[in-house]
Amino acid sequence: MNRKKELKLQYKQMKKKMGLFTVRSKANKRCYIEAAKDLKSRINMTKFKLDFGSHPVKSLQDDWNRFGKDNFSIEILEEIKQEENKSENDYKDELTLLEMIWEERLIMEKIELYKK
Repeated sequence: MNRKKELKLQYKQMKKKMGLFTVRSKANKRCYIEAAKDLKSRINMTKFKLDFGSHPVKSLQDDWNRFGKDNFSIEILEEIKQEENKSENDYKDELTLLEMIWEERLIMEKIELYKK
């Protein structure tokens, strides 16, 4: 097998980091949370959309534009370890539940959430 095919196969077999991340505003203590099957890709996509003014959550986009990206932090809240015998799709319910738990936790801490 040639090197290109080997690398392609390795990439397909890699386990991506799944879990939950947040975009927090330092200016007004609000945050946006999202579950993702591929945290790295989703975080990069979120940054890209915010930088180019195309994020679907209008209130988050408005604050990003008003306060600037330096007034936001993006952090991973929690990761889920993918088991060998489970595919990414098997984690949909677990990710949804995890997002609900964190939303409730943040609300109890009096942190306002950006609504999707």
